[in-house]
Amino acid sequence: MLKEVLRCLDIQPGQVVLDLTFGGGGHTKAILRASPEVTVVALDRDPTAFSLAQQLAKEHRYPDMPCAADVVNALDQQALASILTAYGEERHARKIASAMVEARSVYPITRTQQLASVVAGSFAASALYARKDRLQRPSHVATKTFQALRMFVNDELNELHAGLCTAQTVLKPGGRLCVLTFHSLEDRLVKRFLHGEDVGAPPRRSVLQRWEEEEEEEEKGGEKDSGHWVDLQRGVLMPQAEDVLENPRGRSAKLRAAFKQ
Repeated sequence: MLKEVLRCLDIQPGQVVLDLTFGGGGHTKAILRASPEVTVVALDRDPTAFSLAQQLAKEHRYPDMPCAADVVNALDQQALASILTAYGEERHARKIASAMVEARSVYPITRTQQLASVVAGSFAASALYARKDRLQRPSHVATKTFQALRMFVNDELNELHAGLCTAQTVLKPGGRLCVLTFHSLEDRLVKRFLHGEDVGAPPRRSVLQRWEEEEEEEEKGGEKDSGHWVDLQRGVLMPQAEDVLENPRGRSAKLRAAFKQ
């Protein structure tokens, strides 16, 4: 979604652009090509991205953070089910968590394929690829489990929220914010933040009920006024067909853009 990001940013000569997820450098390169007189500050926690960006002198490590194997083999069944529900939106979380606990009682779960097999064993053979992605392609039943574990271990939602709060602090009035997310949990957090909601407040309704109501409101074009941000376009921007053909991995991308009041 390079074209959409560049259009929303509307970069002018002399401005400073902060790219908080450098990745392979695609967006930074496009920004510099479009406006060579800007300054881009690029950051990323991925060691490969560190090397590509050459912005950091060395890789920062976080030795106190657990890895996925620690989570799978140490937490009790209820905690595992909660993680799968909250971060993977997995409707069969209890069944999968039970299978993990049973499997690790025999051998520790230490490999990706081993975990995928444990999750698959919780379902009938006919259900292994019954789920579909946005392109209606078969999706393995363990996909949501791996998403949940990755998000929990990396603390991704809190990292995203911290980045949004930083943008709100450092941007001047009129400064523009573009956020690309790749699954619904991230997108909902960004939407609520830009609309001035307290994303840390406990929900008054069930999480799923609240999300469903928010999505219905957005489909109708409803907008909430924020004291800090003004949307640059109504709703969320999605990849066009040609974008998906060029980069299938970005098929789930959602772009929200706003400027600071």
